[in-house]
Amino acid sequence: MIKIHPTAEVQTQYIGEGTQVWQYSVILKNAKIGKNCNINYNVFIENDVIIGNNVTIKSGVQVWDGVTIEEDVFIGPNVTFTNDLFPRSKQYPEKFEKTIIKKGASVGANSTIIAGNTIGEYALIGAGSVVTKDIPPNTVWYGNPAVQKGIVSKKGEIIK
Repeated sequence: MIKIHPTAEVQTQYIGEGTQVWQYSVILKNAKIGKNCNINYNVFIENDVIIGNNVTIKSGVQVWDGVTIEEDVFIGPNVTFTNDLFPRSKQYPEKFEKTIIKKGASVGANSTIIAGNTIGEYALIGAGSVVTKDIPPNTVWYGNPAVQKGIVSKKGEIIK
């Protein structure tokens, strides 16, 4: 069963069983949302977005065109995605940059993910980080700009 709060505006028909959409969230008509996802309060999801199964997106996140979030991913509160490397008001690129968050990755609160980058499987991005390049699988990154600080297991155990 899909649970959609009465204050949410969900235009898409591509939403998997067991997904919950909380208050004041907006999901546009072409977005694809997997099964058993948790879309928290005040989340905006644009059209050209794919979200896999078992994804958690915490409050205050906007997922713009060109972002793919694979299965089992955690997106912390107020994470910021970008999709245009040279934004100008009322001027749109022919296509938006593609950003991919791979299976099992976690992105900490208030992080910024610059368009066109891939965060590898099971990688961990610390809170408040600015991701400016591709992140290898099973690595820990934090800071501004984010730098590698260690490695992490699939279970989330940090290895020094």
